[in-house]
Amino acid sequence: MKFPSLNEQIDLIKRGAHEIIPEVELVKKIEKSLKEEKPLIVKLGCDPSRPDLHLGHSVVLRKLAQFQQLGHQAILIIGDFTGMIGDPSGRNVTRPSLSLEETRRNGESYLDQASKILNRDKTKIVYNSEWLGKMSFEDVIKLSSKYTVARMIERDDFTKRFKAGEPILLHEFLYPLAQAMDSVAIKSDVELGGTDQKFNLLVGRDIQREFGMEPQIILTMPLIVGTDGVEKMSKSYNNYIGISESPKEIFGKTLSIPDSLIYNYYELATNISNTELAEIKDQLNNPAINPRNIKRRLAKNLVGMYHNEQAADEAESEFDKIFIKKEIPDEIPEIKISESEIGILDLLVKVDFAPSKGEARRLVLQGGVSIDGNKIDDIAVVIKLDSEKILKVGKRKFIKITA
Repeated sequence: MKFPSLNEQIDLIKRGAHEIIPEVELVKKIEKSLKEEKPLIVKLGCDPSRPDLHLGHSVVLRKLAQFQQLGHQAILIIGDFTGMIGDPSGRNVTRPSLSLEETRRNGESYLDQASKILNRDKTKIVYNSEWLGKMSFEDVIKLSSKYTVARMIERDDFTKRFKAGEPILLHEFLYPLAQAMDSVAIKSDVELGGTDQKFNLLVGRDIQREFGMEPQIILTMPLIVGTDGVEKMSKSYNNYIGISESPKEIFGKTLSIPDSLIYNYYELATNISNTELAEIKDQLNNPAINPRNIKRRLAKNLVGMYHNEQAADEAESEFDKIFIKKEIPDEIPEIKISESEIGILDLLVKVDFAPSKGEARRLVLQGGVSIDGNKIDDIAVVIKLDSEKILKVGKRKFIKITA
């Protein structure tokens, strides 16, 4: 294929990137690629510790897809072997190890979801057990001799744990070395990762040099902030937008993000052009334009990407029906309760809207519970089930109760 010009490539590669180390070497690699008409080998390693992907994961996957668009070879490495060690990046405790079977199973789920972003036919998928599983103990000793403990302990998460007296297990030192061997095995030219992966990626450069290779370029992407506007997006913080979630969930969660994140989400999580991105920035800086309208377009964009345009229109219509027109959605779950009356706390627990009476009490006191549109603010109230009732909790939970 005919590659785009150097400037075109650099413009797209730099979009949203946090750091390129070193950029001058990236330029040289692209110039060589253009001269020889040979694609760069671009690597992204995925940690299959969790099978569900969210927009945070999509940031680096989208950057890998951009390299594909430029004609380069995208290689997705499923870390089935390294998953048994557990990536210590950003951890203040040792990560639980997984079995090879668990990492393989999670890896398959990861791949299915990643294919919503990557061109599956043009993506080379490899499992690092193919080479790491064949290393002997002698090989591991020789590899370990190429890096010092002093360098390892410079790593932020190791330093914090060491100073706090938290244990650091020896096998955790092997993780960045194993990830570096992935770069050696596939002879990567560029490796992608989040900013929290910088140390691992730098080790890859060092180990490639030790094996007489030209070191890879490192490109780190920002960690996208979650819907709470505070912490990085994570299932642990329950502030995530899953790429496999329903259109309704993606749309509703996107509209819940703070206005300060709108531009960031457009830049890192969508495919809009740089020209459109500049227009978004201008609109956000224009006090005459309500940022809510820009956010609605973002929500429809994301639903359209992971589902389709029709689903995006339906999600918007459903949202307006529930939150603007205050109507009840067309399809809600239904439960039959035999009691003639029931306390509100017991009801919330019975329909699984609260895991305990304590949590049910909190929901009522916070004003998040209503029956047939009437807010319930008394934790002792008893609901008579003499007719069909619609219970609503929070903004999006509805259930129809019949006797």
